[in-house]
Amino acid sequence: MQLETYAIGGFVRDKILKRVTKDIDIVCVGNGIELAQQFAISFNPAIKVSVFKNYGTAHVKVDQIEVEFVGARKESYELHTRNPFVQQGTLQEDQERRDLTINALAISLNKNNFGQLLDPFNGLQDLEDKILKTPLEPSKTFSDDPLRMMRIIRFAAQLHFKIEKNTLASIKENAERIQIITKERIAEELNKIILTEKPSIGFELLYKTNILSFIFPHLVDLVGVQIIDGKGHKDNFYHTLQVLDNISLNTNNLWLRWAALLHDIGKPATKMFETGTGWTFHNHEWVGGQMIPGIFKFLKLPMNEHLKYVQKLVFLHHRPVSLTKDNISDSAIRRLLFDAGEDLDDLLTLCNADITSKNLEKVSRYKENYELVKERLRIVEENDHIRNWQPPISGELIMQTFGLTPSKMVGTIKDAVREAILDGKVKNTYQDAFHFMLDFAKCHNLEPIS
Repeated sequence: MQLETYAIGGFVRDKILKRVTKDIDIVCVGNGIELAQQFAISFNPAIKVSVFKNYGTAHVKVDQIEVEFVGARKESYELHTRNPFVQQGTLQEDQERRDLTINALAISLNKNNFGQLLDPFNGLQDLEDKILKTPLEPSKTFSDDPLRMMRIIRFAAQLHFKIEKNTLASIKENAERIQIITKERIAEELNKIILTEKPSIGFELLYKTNILSFIFPHLVDLVGVQIIDGKGHKDNFYHTLQVLDNISLNTNNLWLRWAALLHDIGKPATKMFETGTGWTFHNHEWVGGQMIPGIFKFLKLPMNEHLKYVQKLVFLHHRPVSLTKDNISDSAIRRLLFDAGEDLDDLLTLCNADITSKNLEKVSRYKENYELVKERLRIVEENDHIRNWQPPISGELIMQTFGLTPSKMVGTIKDAVREAILDGKVKNTYQDAFHFMLDFAKCHNLEPIS
């Protein structure tokens, strides 16, 4: 089988940039699926070839390297769809349909010119200049496939490249067209931006190009500063981006980064100006936590344990702040240990990232306070073993002891035992908790059955 064949796109770009890559895109002038099948037979017949006929592509995994084969093609689009009409094309036509000049670079795999770089749009120079621009006129590139606008912004964040002036202006001009892209694909790009070294680069570009208004309006609601009687509040959008950058220095956990992005999402709904006090955002953590399921549904993010984790951290992110004040009881410490459970360390990482101020002395003081809180949490946990704790009195034991069936009273007794232990009124032992249960039940005219 003799076909013109080239390595193209991200693999070539990353090799030139000396970035690690585990994906290779192979384009041929002909049938890419047949080429993949012939490659597998020649290289190792045991290799599985995954074929995607609708897209004319095939995937092969060699060791840890993903290789995608596709035939060179040209595409045309109707205005209100991103599903293209695809025809077989030349290498040049395939390069023209790429999103960026730096992603249109190709290396020949053919015997007569093996290793030759084919660079019809000066992508190599753009790599050297750290510039992102489209191979063709940008409005055509973005009108054909609006997701390319988000991809370019993601590359700007990942590579720390600048978007060329006309390309950036065209993104803003075509921002509304992003609405024809599925939420799932938008979420995939958002996740990649969130996982960059400095995510604020991507989110600021999404905001300034107006794309964020269409894909994530809840975040845009945080933008701006309002001043009354000479008193203003911080711009909660840029504060949020700073928190996201801060936490990204300490974790690659995608969902902890999402918690940082959403931690103040309830502030617009709770913002009030109080005479003599200034701006307040009372219970913004509670309101924000209640918003999380709706936001996840809107963005088509997973409605599973990831949602519950992010919601939990948003609910709790203000709790450690109160523990920095004087005269905080061990009871408050126990309750935070109990409520945060196995996510306590992530919560404290979020709270530490939430310390943002241009006043370095204030930042230093807040961080010292948090270190004191962490130490107190450690001491209380060492003494009381509350973290990831299950109260020693179960609902089953309550029903057996008093001959009850499942009822409100069972829950009332169980809650009373838990609260007594968290308040420090009862030691965290089975014996003490059992005696407390008997006394509490007696006050409600319940006696143990013999």
